[in-house]
Amino acid sequence: MGGQAKNKKKNKPKKKDNRQNRDGGFVVLSPQDKMKLRMHEKAKKKSAEKYSVQQLLEKTQECTDSFDFDMASLFCQRALDIDANNLQALDMLGHISSELGNTQKAKEVFLRAVELSPDVGHSKYMYLGQIHTGQEAVDYYTRGIQVLLSALEKQEAMAGAAAKKDEDHELPTAKDVSVAYCSIAEIYLTDLCMEEGAADKCREFIERALHYHHDNPEALQLMASYLFSTEKIQEGKEYLLKSVGTWLPAQKQSAASSSTEEDAQNEVPPYESRITAAKLLIESEEYETAVDVLEGLLEEDDEVVQVWYLSGWVCYLQWEKAKEQQEREGRGVTEEEQEEWKALQEAARSYLTNSKKLYNKLQCDDQPMLEHVEQLLGELGGEMEAEEGEPALEDDYEPCSEEEDDDAEAPMEH
Repeated sequence: MGGQAKNKKKNKPKKKDNRQNRDGGFVVLSPQDKMKLRMHEKAKKKSAEKYSVQQLLEKTQECTDSFDFDMASLFCQRALDIDANNLQALDMLGHISSELGNTQKAKEVFLRAVELSPDVGHSKYMYLGQIHTGQEAVDYYTRGIQVLLSALEKQEAMAGAAAKKDEDHELPTAKDVSVAYCSIAEIYLTDLCMEEGAADKCREFIERALHYHHDNPEALQLMASYLFSTEKIQEGKEYLLKSVGTWLPAQKQSAASSSTEEDAQNEVPPYESRITAAKLLIESEEYETAVDVLEGLLEEDDEVVQVWYLSGWVCYLQWEKAKEQQEREGRGVTEEEQEEWKALQEAARSYLTNSKKLYNKLQCDDQPMLEHVEQLLGELGGEMEAEEGEPALEDDYEPCSEEEDDDAEAPMEH
C-alpha cells in the first residue's frame, strides 16, 4: 500500500500537465487571475445581453463629457468586447487613453483604426502625428490631411446633410486642414529645422494653413515666429498683432465675466500657445499687449512659474524703456514719471518674488530662468517682503493680479 501511495503522488504532476494541455494553459493562472478572467467573461456576456454597442458608446460619451475618463474607458472597452472592429469605439478609446496618459494604448488603438479604415477619419492620424517626431510625424499629418481634403470634397458634393451622415461623428472643416498644416510647419521650425530647405518648407506649410483659414491665430503666430527667425521683425510683428487680435478680446471678456462659455473658450488658443504669444510680444517690444495677455493667463491659472516670471520681466523692461526715453530727451525726471517708474519697479519685484517662491514650491528645474529672476531682483532691491497678515505663497496665496488694494503688490495699470 505504501508503494501505491507513492505512485499516486508521482502521478499528480502528470495529471496536472495533462489538464493543462487540454485547457490551453488555463490552470497555470493563479486562483485570483482565474477569478478575474471568469468575472471579465461574465461581465462581457452580461454587457452584450443588457446593452447594445450604441448604448455603451452613449455611456462612454456621458462619462467623457463629465471628465470621468476611467469609467469612460470601461464602457468603451465593453463596447469593443462586443464589436472589436467598431471604428467609433476605437476612436473614442484612443482619445480616452490619451487623456489618461496611456500613450502606448492610444497608439495601439489608433493604429488598429488605421488598419481597419485607412481612408476615413482624420483624427487618428493627427494623434499619431502628435506622438511621433520628425519625418514620421510629418508623414502621419500628411496622410491625415489627405483624408481631410477627400472628406471635404465629398462633403461639398453631398450638400452637407448627407455628408454629415456619412462622416458620422467626425465632420471635418477647413480649419482642421489649417491646424494640420500648422503642425507640419512647426516640425520644420523645431525637429527638422536643420534639414535642407526646412525654412522654405516651413513657410510653404504656414501659407497653406492660412489659405484654408486666413485668420487662424495659430497660423498667424507661426508666421510671426518664422519671420522673426529670418530677421524680418516688422513683418513678423504685423502677423503677431493680427494673431493676438483674433483672441485677446475674448480672453479679456472671459476674465471679466468669469465666463466658461464654450464659444468664448473656442476663440482662445491653448494656454501654452498664449505663453508663446507673450514671449513674442516681449521680443517685439509690444509690452502693453504682452501685459494684457499675461494678466489673462494669471487669471486662468496662477500656478505657472513662467507666467509670473514673464510678468516681472515685462514690467522691468517697461521701466528700462521709460528711463531710456527720458535720457534720450535730455531732460529732468518729472514727478509723474518718478511715480510711474516706482510702480513699475514694485510690480516687477512683486511678480518676480512670486515667481521665485512658486519655483521653489513646485520644485521646478529651469536654472537659467531662476538665475535671471535672481539677477533682476538684485537690480530691483531684492525680494518683496510679504505684508503683515498676508498669506505666504507657499501656503494659500492670492496672486497679485487678483488683489484690490493700492499697495506695491497691486496689479499694474496701463
